[in-house]
Amino acid sequence: MYVKQLAKIMGVTQDTVRHYTRIKLLKPIRSQNNGYQVYTKDDQQRLKFIISARQLGFSIKDIQQIVAQSEQGNCPCPLTRQLITKRLEETERLFQETLKLRTRMQAAVKQWENSSDGAVSADICSLIETFVDPLNEQVSSEEAK
Repeated sequence: MYVKQLAKIMGVTQDTVRHYTRIKLLKPIRSQNNGYQVYTKDDQQRLKFIISARQLGFSIKDIQQIVAQSEQGNCPCPLTRQLITKRLEETERLFQETLKLRTRMQAAVKQWENSSDGAVSADICSLIETFVDPLNEQVSSEEAK
């Protein structure tokens, strides 16, 4: 099958298939007749694996490492567990930062509900410049105890 067919079957764009081919995660054969790249059932299975790994948060580099382990005849499961643990920790950090941002944004909306528009000449935007960060207030009040 050609790029277009593989992409359609797998529900991805042709550019996605080409990208994974360029970085050698997919290894199509060249048609003797027309020089086009021909993808096999093995490539389809590999693309399914890549899509699943990406949905789990593995990076391209992670996937390349896992595939390399497998191609060398080694079981990639220990590496996979190690990598998913690392990705989970990273995701948790980002999630916590996102929660803090959400708290700040909610506080800004509440603080600015009844604030008047307009800035004094020294201000760019008085709303932002007078914003009281509730997270910094919590730290300050805890330090005072």
